[in-house]
Amino acid sequence: MKKQSINLRQSFAIAFFILTSYCSTVTAQQIIAVKTKSNALVLQVTPGKEVNTIYLGEKLANDSDYSKIQSQFRQGTDYSGIYNAAYTASGSKNLLEPAITVTHADGNTSLDLLYVSHKTNTVSTGVSQTEITLKDPVYPVEVHLFIQAYYDTDVIEQWTTIQHNEKGSITLNKYASANLYLKGYKNFFLNQYHGDWAKEMQPEESKLTHGIRVLDTKLGSRTNLFQPSVFMVSLDKPATEDEGKVLFAGLEWSGNFRTDLELDPLNNLRVISGINNAAAAYKLAKSEVFTTPKFWYTLSSKGKGTASRNLHDWSRSYKILDGKEDRLTLLNNWEATYFNFDEEKLKVLIADSKKLGVDMFLLDDGWFGNTYPRNNDDAALGDWDVNKKKLPNGIGTLVKTAKDNQVKFGIWIEPEMVSPASDLYKKHPDWVIKQPGRAEHYFRNQLVLDLANPKVQDFVYGVVDNLFTENPELAYIKWDCNAVIYNAYSNYLKDKQNNFYTDYVNGLYKVLERIRVKYPKVPMMLCSGGGGRVDYGALKYFTEFWPSDNTDPLERVYMQWEYSYFYPALTIAAHVTDWGKQPLKYRTDVAMMGRLGFDIVVKDLNEKDLAFTQQAIKNYNALSNTIWQGDQYRLQNPWGNDAASVMFVNKNGNEAVVFNYSVNSRYEAGTHLPIKLKGLQAGQNYKVEEINVYPDKKPVVETAVYSGDFLMQVGINPNVTASNSSVVLKITKA
Repeated sequence: MKKQSINLRQSFAIAFFILTSYCSTVTAQQIIAVKTKSNALVLQVTPGKEVNTIYLGEKLANDSDYSKIQSQFRQGTDYSGIYNAAYTASGSKNLLEPAITVTHADGNTSLDLLYVSHKTNTVSTGVSQTEITLKDPVYPVEVHLFIQAYYDTDVIEQWTTIQHNEKGSITLNKYASANLYLKGYKNFFLNQYHGDWAKEMQPEESKLTHGIRVLDTKLGSRTNLFQPSVFMVSLDKPATEDEGKVLFAGLEWSGNFRTDLELDPLNNLRVISGINNAAAAYKLAKSEVFTTPKFWYTLSSKGKGTASRNLHDWSRSYKILDGKEDRLTLLNNWEATYFNFDEEKLKVLIADSKKLGVDMFLLDDGWFGNTYPRNNDDAALGDWDVNKKKLPNGIGTLVKTAKDNQVKFGIWIEPEMVSPASDLYKKHPDWVIKQPGRAEHYFRNQLVLDLANPKVQDFVYGVVDNLFTENPELAYIKWDCNAVIYNAYSNYLKDKQNNFYTDYVNGLYKVLERIRVKYPKVPMMLCSGGGGRVDYGALKYFTEFWPSDNTDPLERVYMQWEYSYFYPALTIAAHVTDWGKQPLKYRTDVAMMGRLGFDIVVKDLNEKDLAFTQQAIKNYNALSNTIWQGDQYRLQNPWGNDAASVMFVNKNGNEAVVFNYSVNSRYEAGTHLPIKLKGLQAGQNYKVEEINVYPDKKPVVETAVYSGDFLMQVGINPNVTASNSSVVLKITKA
């Protein structure tokens, strides 16, 4: 009996140890920390298996300190897991805007997402991916949260996958990509953008108040006229170029998006972003996996300049097609000819490309259509046969002419669209997006093709593939998109019309993916009308984008300034045209801040203008790597000054270029004080010389050598005091 009692006591002790060990495991507040060079996103798994965001900010020195964060925020009422869920589901205990809302196959609208597991893998050097699996304890619905961290650039991407195993389809009423949570700040200031055709990227900054601010578009196609998906949020106070905490963010999606910025009752900011769920409740079949687009963001504690440079480095390395490669300078015929051209006229322009010194000639709109000739913008889209009257020998003879002139040849297309006056429209009315029984509404005299339909995807792919098959030396595509979607209806989707807006964009991506598999290196310009024309979802397939049809150089100074926060210079197509009242030098200097192109009649240039342009192109080619791959510094803002100044410094720090522009037409407005440079080495000497000096004009800045310390502490005056004047300074180590 005694021996048995001892054994019983030992068994009880062992059982108690196991039980207490198990309890400590399930009650522990497990920490999931995602870290970059400077920042950390920290999630916490509660004893109830909820996954909450407890921190998004500068990285702490000791990992053990993250577990202490939550205790420092007095909640008052028990709001645990209500406000700061890592991915907020609706229909349970959530009180605020959800990230995900579903209707189950049985009609129930509740969802509760609890922690199952997580894992972190290395994707590549400096890139890690954390995957968190969440499940509903009642319904067989599973959500995976993906968090991809790019260590060196302080950029994070988030997205989700959603799937289920219910007996019938479920409906995704909302399906955001990410659900951020920022706390510990007194104020939040939103910098958002609006626009329209020729009025792109107009900034507006305002203090966020309690409630929800929604940034969105419902226009359907990537002709996103009014609102880009990118934005900034300053924390505590408005950030400047060099000071303040600021979050940059955007959605990688080329269609309808929605971002909710909700300042909750506890004065914390929730940011929920994803595909716009307006008219887009997605029907998800059993076992089908729905993947949301990626939402990117970067946080800087040193102002907007640092955030921007980190974003540029990230995008060139991971997002932009051939982001580390060169770009082609070009001569475009659009503003020289519009639709009015023939073969002989184009051959002259091709020869002018060589004379000018650019890499390529680009043939724009108007080269196609026979039954309905493309002589204006009201016909022929969809009929991609070469116009025999304009080009009796086809595109091939132009490609050959370009080769003979030692330049490349590119061409314009708009394959997502169809004109009512076209053979395609009459042959395949079922391919056109339009409501049956309703009047058609046209945007720029055209309609949009239904890319949710695989047959339409094949057709659009074929437009590009046929051009390359017939012209293997074709070197460039300008891919336009000039219509929004009216009367959204897909004949192909039938009873799944709520899937249309999402399936349409995914259909476009399928086409682009096929093109890039077969033609991985051909440069393509992402072109469309409106202020939200570009995103990092599209730039995966394109090398550059067209910022605006407004090429007035004064307007472009402002537009390119704002675009440059989010997109590096090599992606921004900037052309010299006849828009505006500024001299040729000013127009050229502005265009050199991006991927340089020309849309002018070369034969109309006088001798000095031609000599200036030829030399400017040589200067640009010599500095192009610094402009395309260097660090960008915005030295003086055009919005609040008489002159604007932008600087690029190469990664070695031994070369820089500074662009300076008068932006005020008043007499003697301009720079009256030196502009302090950035990004140089204080102890190094630098030679400063003015380039792009017009023939027979003297430099306004004398060539001299200064220390980096002097240039950054005292600065240099570019002397852009006259109306419509510009000065470009080249800086090299002495």
